[in-house]
Amino acid sequence: MVRSGNAANAPATRLKQFFRISRLLAGQLDFSPAIRAVAAEIAAIVPHDHLDVCIVQGDGRFHTAYETGIDTAWGQLPLGPVINSPIRALLMGEVDHILTDDAMSDLRFRFEGAFHAPIFDHGLRSRLHVPMIVHGEIIGALSCSLTAPARYGPDDLRNARYVAELLSPYFFALRAAEQARQSAIVEAEARAREEGLRQGALRLTEALEQERQRIGMDLHDQTLADLTRLARRIDRLAAGEQVAGSDVADLGRALHLSMQSLRQIIEEAKPSVLHLFGFADAVENHLDRAIREAGGGLSGRLNDSSDGAIDALEANVAIALFRIVQEAVNNAVSHARARHVTVDLALTGGASASTSASTSAVEISITDDGRGPVAERSGRARGPGGRGGGRGIGNMRTRARLISARFAIGPGPDGRGTRVAVTLPLSARAAALDKADAS
Repeated sequence: MVRSGNAANAPATRLKQFFRISRLLAGQLDFSPAIRAVAAEIAAIVPHDHLDVCIVQGDGRFHTAYETGIDTAWGQLPLGPVINSPIRALLMGEVDHILTDDAMSDLRFRFEGAFHAPIFDHGLRSRLHVPMIVHGEIIGALSCSLTAPARYGPDDLRNARYVAELLSPYFFALRAAEQARQSAIVEAEARAREEGLRQGALRLTEALEQERQRIGMDLHDQTLADLTRLARRIDRLAAGEQVAGSDVADLGRALHLSMQSLRQIIEEAKPSVLHLFGFADAVENHLDRAIREAGGGLSGRLNDSSDGAIDALEANVAIALFRIVQEAVNNAVSHARARHVTVDLALTGGASASTSASTSAVEISITDDGRGPVAERSGRARGPGGRGGGRGIGNMRTRARLISARFAIGPGPDGRGTRVAVTLPLSARAAALDKADAS
């Protein structure tokens, strides 16, 4: 191991070593390869068993360590709070260097909350730390450690400062490049989400327009046609036409059937049970009706442990969740040939309808024992039970995205049937509402 004061550290030799460090840094595009590339040359100037460069993030609150020589927990931590760094005094500009003969007994490294375990795990006794400064800003620190005690002195401190000055501009550029890359990723993801929501809103608008046309056709082809026939019969009665009692009874039955049909269309257009009695009752009502209309051989169950959390959401969010449940139940009943359908409403994170936990979420799952989801064919996803087109699944997915919920569809338990799952983080919704209120 080369010690300071040796001929190897003569000024001319040291200058050549600095040039070699500069050449070795050239072309390195990441922190870890860069520090490993120059470790041997630095060891000839400042001896070490462990070498790391600690880089402070742009906000000054967190830092990341890139190390060589000995792999420690410092290098395995992606981000660590500066306030917990054992060299926080240096990173925060309170001291201009740290030099110790034995870090294992030096109280400067052992304040409350300090992440100093690697010092003891690897016996890093002699330690030398100097700041890396660019434009008057501390961007990090160069740290050298030896397992033997009392091995660093003033010459090592001076040489370490020279090395830090040489490394600082390069690592500053790497940090700026990393920050630009992260910003570009965030911006690209934001644009992708925005475009996805725009496309989703467009698809949902098309679906809503198709639904409006369907309702119009139902009213025209069924209810209006029935009422027209009834009106003509009533006109004949008003004109004095003689009719039998059975005809009057038939007229009453036809009127009741028309009213029932109209109620069905209105219920599908606006889930009144949801507004009047709450989400769980609306889901149970829809499940019962879907099973009843499907005939025998089909059963269903609702498990509700949501503590009424969904009823505390905005009306449009609750309606979107209800439409997803409707579509999933209809798929299970009409297309999957299921014999049993289960709807589970749950609340995770320990929140209730009147409180908001930071990690709470509403979870809804619809599970059936039918034929299961079919893989994509010809580039278009097919729904549960092999229903072509996948428009129902697309509508469910879009509705979930528009309310910032996670949507998943796949096989049910043990690989049988289909399970549709929707998760709505309540913390995200609360933050969005708070932001909207503040603006």
